[in-house]
Amino acid sequence: MYLTAFSSSSFGKWILPGIGCIWFLGAYFLLLHQGMGEEPALVDAFFFTLFFLGGVLLLDRVFRHYTPNRKNGFLLVIFPLLLSGGLVWGHAQLLDWWFAEESDYLELLESSFLYRWIFLGVVIQLLAVLAVVISKLAGQEELSRREGQLLQLSKDAELAQLRQQLQPHFLFNSLNSIHALVLASPQRAREMVLLLSDFLRGTLRSEGQSWISLSDELKYLSMYFDIERVRFGHRLLVEMEVALEVESLKIPPLLVQPLVENAIKYGLYGTLGEVKIRVSCQKEENYLLITVQNPFDPQDSGPEGIGFGLSSIERRLFLIFGRTDLLFKSAENNLFQVQLKLPLTA
Repeated sequence: MYLTAFSSSSFGKWILPGIGCIWFLGAYFLLLHQGMGEEPALVDAFFFTLFFLGGVLLLDRVFRHYTPNRKNGFLLVIFPLLLSGGLVWGHAQLLDWWFAEESDYLELLESSFLYRWIFLGVVIQLLAVLAVVISKLAGQEELSRREGQLLQLSKDAELAQLRQQLQPHFLFNSLNSIHALVLASPQRAREMVLLLSDFLRGTLRSEGQSWISLSDELKYLSMYFDIERVRFGHRLLVEMEVALEVESLKIPPLLVQPLVENAIKYGLYGTLGEVKIRVSCQKEENYLLITVQNPFDPQDSGPEGIGFGLSSIERRLFLIFGRTDLLFKSAENNLFQVQLKLPLTA
């Protein structure tokens, strides 16, 4: 696993040859220090290095597909011990054949067998432990990545469900209004059908987008107001104040309409006079502030179903930003106000 971790990088192309060179030079000069001739020391160090690298590759292959657990953790000791012993024995057999007539060398080779085994065993053991540790870390990282993907998929699915709930919620209200206008005012009913068609076509185009510009959101909001004006006529007054610096800022789509729909319900249901809905958008430090105000009667509980839009907005804000302090509601002097405080993303 430790070799696999480097294999995809340019550094990984040089790490194994680098280790081999260090091992070869160390073995060569150590054999010279022990009084061995240059040629035997060179051959011995060369083959010892090949056997060592072969053991490292074999260890990598084994732990790439199998990682010892607590029940069979003894394999982490036994396998490197047997592997290093096999490598030293194979090296000794090869050089015993290679230098069959060099009695002095063969005597030195035989006397150094145990030391080679201990030294190589310690190195292989350390590499085995390193391989298991890296394997565990890689497994935890993969598990965390999968959990993150699953959480993101779940969040995206819930956001999509909330958005799909908002459309029918508004659509049913509009269809009920069209039904009421068909007999009373066919011309206004036809006008409302066309406006509703344009509005739905525009919102469907933004369906696959996670973020849209505030100017586009306000464009859909204007279509929505046009539809509601057909329903309520001169009674619905709209005042919009939008700072030029915020029009290009990005926000989640269909975030303002439910607030305005709520404002119209609070302000216009149960009253006969004119009602002004005020929408303002401005920048404050690192936030985009969207405020929706409407008059309301504290004695009137309002139409059934009020609150769905606000609860859905709160849930969407939490899923997108992970915060619950971005939606503020207040009621004072017969004026109800909702304020969105969106962190700037663009």
